[in-house]
Amino acid sequence: MQDHPFYALHTHGLIRVAAATPAASVGDARANAAAMLDLARRGDEDGVDLIVFPELSLTSYAIDDLHLQGAMHGATLDALGEMVDASAALSPVMLVGAALPRNGRLYNCAVAIARGRILGVVPKTFLPNYREYYEKRWFASGAGLTGLTIEIDGQSVPFGTDLIFAAEDVPGFVFHAEICEDYWAPTPPSTFGALAGATICCNLSASNIVIGKARDRAMLAAAQSARATCAYIYSAAGIGESTTDLSWDGQGLIHELGETIAESDRFLREPSLTIADIDVERIGQERLRFGTFNDAAAFAGHPEQRFRRIGFVHGAEALDRGLRRAVRRFPFVPDDPARRDADCYEAYNIQVEALAKRLEASGAKTLVIGVSGGLDSTHALIVAAKATDRLGWSRERILAFTMPGFATGEGTKAQAWALMRSLGVSAEEIDIRPAAHQLLEDMNHPFAQGQPVHDVTFENVQAGLRTDYLFRLANQRGGIVLGTGDLSELALGWCTYGVGDQMSHYAVNAGVPKTLIQFLIRWCIRTGQYDDTTNTVLAAILAQEISPELVPADASGAMQSTEAMIGPYALNDFFAHYVIRYGLKPSKIAFLAWHAWHDADAGGWPEDLPQDARVAYDLPTIRHWLERFLTRFFQTSQFKRSALPNGPKVSPGGALSPRGDWRAPSDGTASVWLEELRNSLPYP
Repeated sequence: MQDHPFYALHTHGLIRVAAATPAASVGDARANAAAMLDLARRGDEDGVDLIVFPELSLTSYAIDDLHLQGAMHGATLDALGEMVDASAALSPVMLVGAALPRNGRLYNCAVAIARGRILGVVPKTFLPNYREYYEKRWFASGAGLTGLTIEIDGQSVPFGTDLIFAAEDVPGFVFHAEICEDYWAPTPPSTFGALAGATICCNLSASNIVIGKARDRAMLAAAQSARATCAYIYSAAGIGESTTDLSWDGQGLIHELGETIAESDRFLREPSLTIADIDVERIGQERLRFGTFNDAAAFAGHPEQRFRRIGFVHGAEALDRGLRRAVRRFPFVPDDPARRDADCYEAYNIQVEALAKRLEASGAKTLVIGVSGGLDSTHALIVAAKATDRLGWSRERILAFTMPGFATGEGTKAQAWALMRSLGVSAEEIDIRPAAHQLLEDMNHPFAQGQPVHDVTFENVQAGLRTDYLFRLANQRGGIVLGTGDLSELALGWCTYGVGDQMSHYAVNAGVPKTLIQFLIRWCIRTGQYDDTTNTVLAAILAQEISPELVPADASGAMQSTEAMIGPYALNDFFAHYVIRYGLKPSKIAFLAWHAWHDADAGGWPEDLPQDARVAYDLPTIRHWLERFLTRFFQTSQFKRSALPNGPKVSPGGALSPRGDWRAPSDGTASVWLEELRNSLPYP
């Protein structure tokens, strides 16, 4: 356990929540209170900030007309008082289900309890009265009840459907409560709670189980968290509820922005807590970017003007509690094989169809591409082959050129030729060394005088000549130039501007990060998109080290390594995802990267990632490469992105086209991001 604030959840806008499934005792409020307090104490030990218990959890749900008994009302209030008293020594805020009488009516309520105090009481709005449900027999709806109070144990407590609860000392910790049927309705109350400012929406549910209902609940919870741009915690009744006519499964769900963060096992015979960390900072950032969220608030009459915001002091210590949520090492690539394959299918076909449309619209007779034998040009070429197949073109209309330079390896050149031949495209080789040497000589560059000077000019002369040849060949042969650079290179500025690999007529890979390209090629092999000969070549290309091959090998024979210069693409793509898509602070990105990468044996890996790529990175390494990423992204490379050619957006993780997801000044500075990182990490 670390004692620096960097390792604490609240530092990074994370809130630990739990969906609780206590062991119910039918109609025994005191026993139910004790069972819930047992779970609350467990939650306290685990650093939980908010616990959501099931609907009517103080009495249990399925007690029918016993809800109307005066003795039950008294027992409920007594048990509620015991929970309030006990909460003074506990950190978690608790949402407890209770039936409470008020003004001649009985309400099915969610009671918010924190630090020895009832924060407020929210009555259920939608009361089911169909099939097995008869709630209107016992309860009154809370619809329209706003601005009210309820007397509990001599205290006047806020009461109504207009309540949200906000921690005054933990930014973003704002929650809303609704009850069971409320989220089955066409207009869930949580929608308005979220529009009023709640980042976490909670559902106290009883919800007996029938075949298929668990899927429906999960669908509704996920959809509500996506539509309302929030986290959604759902807790259903489980063991101990009356099975006179119904049965219960104790389903617990935690969703965030449509994603499943955690879910419980069901039909357990023991009480349980389903715990996860919710990223309320990410939710806030998403709302800033999603203008429709504000429009919805305006169309709803700005609910924040009507809701009462009940403040409380949470008082939790800033401790290292670990992280209770999965953080994918490869945010562009799902760990789950089925989702990975579904994403690869979509990404591949987005590229193929986008290129096919551009070829149709351009009226081009040919498609010109440079093929190095590396990952990017390989993927662009196989996409081009599939696009021409769908258009009914002969693949010979793809004019593929390999253009060896001063550092081109025989192995990569051989693979380029093998790939071009296996795909049946028109293939040629142009040796750029004579032209490059002449250009360097004309410039009076030391290399032309026999000196081993391999500077950026030396590199870019080769990169520029390749692009120059491709454009002139396209002019000569009635074609367009297909760009091969990827999203990762654009984020880092790892491309030659203008007359270089930054430019093309159509940048088919510009929306695809390097890590995803590797999995797309593996998917093509696995799903038989091409013949066995092509698949063999693709596998060999995947196995080689990533290199621009612009500088000759050193005395030891080691080739130029891209990742040694700019950092591992696995880390760079991780950084890019959280910068481009969510705008998170660098220290938060470092925190997430450390949890994702510091232990190679923890967490999941994409199934077909080679074992030797399953590495770990410590915090100093993460910081080192993050600083370089921030400098390259914010300060030195935007001018290259501001002049990007057309190309399709592929991933919801973001794109960098100045006509789409990312617009920024070309003369900016990285100082704000670098200072935030340096001021927040545990060592200089």
